[in-house]
Amino acid sequence: MRAMILAAGYGTRLWPLTEDRTKPAIPFLGRPLVGYVAEYLGRYGFQDVVVNLHHRPQSVREALGDGSRFNVRLEYIEEPVILGTSGALDNARHLLEGDTFVVINGKIITDIDLTQALETHRRTNALATLVLRPNPKRERFSIVETTSDGLIKGFGGMPAPQASDNVSDIAADTFDAADVPLMFTGIQILESRIFDYIPRGIFSHSTTDVYPQAIRAGERVVAHVADGTWYELSTIPRYLEISLALLAQEGRDLDAGEGCSISPLAQVRETLLWNEVTIEQNAQVRRAILGDGVRISAGEVIEDAAVVRADLVRDTEPPPKALKGEIRGDNFVVSLRQ
Repeated sequence: MRAMILAAGYGTRLWPLTEDRTKPAIPFLGRPLVGYVAEYLGRYGFQDVVVNLHHRPQSVREALGDGSRFNVRLEYIEEPVILGTSGALDNARHLLEGDTFVVINGKIITDIDLTQALETHRRTNALATLVLRPNPKRERFSIVETTSDGLIKGFGGMPAPQASDNVSDIAADTFDAADVPLMFTGIQILESRIFDYIPRGIFSHSTTDVYPQAIRAGERVVAHVADGTWYELSTIPRYLEISLALLAQEGRDLDAGEGCSISPLAQVRETLLWNEVTIEQNAQVRRAILGDGVRISAGEVIEDAAVVRADLVRDTEPPPKALKGEIRGDNFVVSLRQ
């Protein structure tokens, strides 16, 4: 069986961290995010993997290489124009047709048991199986609507928020399962027949264009509700919070890439340092992400912020969904208190 990693997106909500790389190529606790996805597929025996590229394609090529260190063989497809999630499959149909295949988003970290999902797919004779998980905290992910016998019947809006935005894991577990919305994990198992429903050469999305059409035609689009951990890193606050939470499990609050220099007189905590970061004496850095080559000057205070070199984004128009930032000396600083 083959698999495909979707890695072509701009990552506009992670800008400016994605100015010089695509979202799946951002570093995450010692390796590129997409490296975890490739390793995940390799762990379940998927050795032939297609990766689609568009924004900063070289960043993904450098992150994954030929795939050998993740126990996979990679084939890259560059898309001149973004054509949506199912448009990406259309571009790769010559590599995927003829057998069951898996598609996975390149921006997630998970230990969901893919073998169990494949068993559900085969047992139910599905055209498509979407791996779902409960969303007891009602985070801002679209609701997937299912029938009592496990078929997907539609895709809804966002779940109604709880009284508090900071629902704990313990509190979340107290919800009645019947009231907990289901969300899509970005993992799907497909039969080659799915291409009958994907238009050629035009923009289309799986959940808004392809699956609704297949369901109307009487196809079995099945839900596999999974256990396990799952993290999606699509915004700067989520990226920082999830990274810090996983660091805390290891008893750490700092992650530093290659070539970093931190003065012994600096105070640095709850922070992610990419490569070649310099923090000078008496600087104070807390709850921050410092991009490649950033220098924090002596005595400077950075808190609740993402920082990249100013020359990386100077004269660049921020994407519409990006957080606002400002140039401070040689740095561009984005406050996370927005």
